[in-house]
Amino acid sequence: MRALIASGGGRLTWRSVPAPPPPGPDAALVRPIAVATCDLDRALALGDTPFPLPLSIGHECVAEVLEVGGEVANVQVGDRVVVQFEINCGLCGACRAGFTSNCTGVPPLSMYGFGLGGGHWGGVLADQVAVPFADAMLVPLPEGVDPVAAASVADTICDAYRHVAPHLPGLLRRDPDAEVLVIACLGGRTIYSASVPLYAGLIALALGARRVRLVDGRADVRAVAAGLGLEPVHPRALRTTPPASLVVAASATSRGLWAALSHTAADGVCSSLGGLHRTARIPMMQLYARNISFHVGRTDVRALAPSVLELIADGRFQPERVISTRGALDDAHRVLDAHYRTGDIKTVLSR
Repeated sequence: MRALIASGGGRLTWRSVPAPPPPGPDAALVRPIAVATCDLDRALALGDTPFPLPLSIGHECVAEVLEVGGEVANVQVGDRVVVQFEINCGLCGACRAGFTSNCTGVPPLSMYGFGLGGGHWGGVLADQVAVPFADAMLVPLPEGVDPVAAASVADTICDAYRHVAPHLPGLLRRDPDAEVLVIACLGGRTIYSASVPLYAGLIALALGARRVRLVDGRADVRAVAAGLGLEPVHPRALRTTPPASLVVAASATSRGLWAALSHTAADGVCSSLGGLHRTARIPMMQLYARNISFHVGRTDVRALAPSVLELIADGRFQPERVISTRGALDDAHRVLDAHYRTGDIKTVLSR
């Protein structure tokens, strides 16, 4: 079968690789039908991450089930499913508690599309993908939901959701006018794409926030934010921007994290998507004095995906509004080359 291989410097090549064997009793074989870029993919393909190249790229997709093992109960051949990017067994204590990103049934950080750093699971930009724990990892796509719109539920949409949904409803019960501040790129450019901050803003509006500000130094991202009903803020205006009850630290930089924590209101919440920096300074005394809660970590996709899909299915959240480029899966090498070398926000490839 074919798989798309990233070889460094953004070089992408379709290569012939061994097809997966028939699935075991609890496994499945799927065919990706809609594959989306992650905000980290540009850095990954250009060799600007700790994950060594070459690697089979792609980790966000909706797929069609081709084969299932005899013990699989939740999906069947022909179903359309979200394939979460984290490999998890669904049976260990961590999985049963909803902490599927830290499954103890597989090696740590097991995931599609990250090469040796994520284990030998391959990427989803391929003709077929083996899914080792089908009942745990495959989430059926609700009737009427477009696979293109839902492709990023496998990672970045759930990542955005975790920064907002666990915190905002309680803050709004306390204060219906509680504001949300999303801090993305503080400079004029960054290697990271902007879909997570935009998704987070849209989810905050869907869950009842009346005012959502998005800070970004890129003029094109601010323009998209304004079109989505968010209030765009240039980083220069951050000094006069009031603290918010919920702040999403989405810059993936230590400077952006400091700014996010510094702009979190008393008794508020700051949630960070993390970053590739090993250490970061935080305003500890300010956090203590303001009684601020700080959250950082990876997203437990399997625990969150059903709620996210419900939000999409009932029309309250429309992730397709963030998609900037659509293309054919067969043209992935050309379409993604353009994505990696521009400021494109979200590319989705489909059959």
